[in-house]
Amino acid sequence: VQLQASGGGLVQAGGSLRLSCVGSGGTFDSHAMGWFRQALGKEREFVAAISWTGGSTLYADSVRGRFTISRDNAMNTVFLQMNSLKPEDTAHYYCAAGGSELPIVAVMRNPEYWGQGTQVTVSS
Repeated sequence: VQLQASGGGLVQAGGSLRLSCVGSGGTFDSHAMGWFRQALGKEREFVAAISWTGGSTLYADSVRGRFTISRDNAMNTVFLQMNSLKPEDTAHYYCAAGGSELPIVAVMRNPEYWGQGTQVTVSS
């Protein structure tokens, strides 16, 4: 599975961005999908995950209530809508896929496929 993320950019605090990640080379709708981020000098951290059908989602405490993960399996795309952005959300954001037919927690704990990421910068 190949993943291509886009949608990052520079935004002021309080603003919004929507990230997209398009999958190819596999059966997209059999993979739970997730977003991770890595800020400069810090370890990569989990942000959000969504199950195959989109019926289940998981969020990090730091983004819950501000970020929404969704997917469109007909378009092989997963989205991350980010609202009320804060300077501490500044990071390189990566999309990831879990193994085929594994539960949502698999992508959160041990993703099998990674995209190249997109930079999000939030100015204060």
